Amino acid sequence: MDKIIDKIFDIKSEENFKNICFEIFNFQMDYNPIYSAYSEIILKGKNPNKLTEIPFLPISFFKEEQIICQGQKIEEIFLSSGTSGNQSKHLVSDLSIYKKSFRKAFELFYGDIKDYCILSLLPNYREREGSSLIYMVDNLIKNSQHIESGFYLNDYQKLSQTLSKLEKEKKKTILFGVSYALLDLAEQFPQKLNSTIIIETGGTKGKRKEYLKEELHKILKNSFNLSTIHSEYGMTELLSQSYSKVNGIFKSPPWKKIFIRDVNDPLSFVEKEKTGGINVIDLANLYSCPFIATQDLGKLYEDGSFSVLGRFDNSDVRGCNLLI
Repeated sequence: MDKIIDKIFDIKSEENFKNICFEIFNFQMDYNPIYSAYSEIILKGKNPNKLTEIPFLPISFFKEEQIICQGQKIEEIFLSSGTSGNQSKHLVSDLSIYKKSFRKAFELFYGDIKDYCILSLLPNYREREGSSLIYMVDNLIKNSQHIESGFYLNDYQKLSQTLSKLEKEKKKTILFGVSYALLDLAEQFPQKLNSTIIIETGGTKGKRKEYLKEELHKILKNSFNLSTIHSEYGMTELLSQSYSKVNGIFKSPPWKKIFIRDVNDPLSFVEKEKTGGINVIDLANLYSCPFIATQDLGKLYEDGSFSVLGRFDNSDVRGCNLLI
């Protein structure tokens, strides 16, 4: 499989992506018992010829089943937030693939990690075990090799002082922050930022008033005198991130692709710029499941970029019960 892994991170064209997809789809059908059982019900003996004909596994299966290919050892288990009985579990057999994925994606969108000081304001994630986001940010912090890089938990004053120091030095800085903590920082320690990029990672749920993304970004832009707020789109069940640099429009690395399914007919897909459920192909997931129907709503644009508009109520992904 080493050759496939090398090919995943060296995709140069749509045709290239498609060919690797079908290679990994065949591997999944041979070695992933949950995915192959689900796919056989969907395909009814047919062979997919287009990417949209490949079955997408409802993401709720990560809560209910062990999604991993046969013969793979578990190196790490990433857990979603939520109560223990309601958590998604991503069984990761090769952490080097995850590291390669997030490092290459960061480099693709932002350049060399060593050019930045990396700050983290992710208190609720830091306080629990098994967060894939913390694993990624911790690795980026270490690889930045900057003395000020680090986690700041709830110490808003210290973080504000560090930002001021870095601004005076005109040091390129990235602050990863969960939404509610960024709002707290904005309210308590507003300041003008010129050399800092803020990347919000979502998450006000249960912590404070919920804001629409546009409202949240407006507050942060005003408090820090920034023209734009960046966002990161990832999840426990995926090993690749998408990034938005402006207006909530996300772009993905070459080994990840987004499709939008019809909310009333989950095996069909809607036209560009129509709202529907987000389906993801993440080839870095080759040992768990690369073809996933998420519980997020979004739109896809002509250039392959996309926006995220919210979530399904009660996770209404039809097809989840096909194996019951």
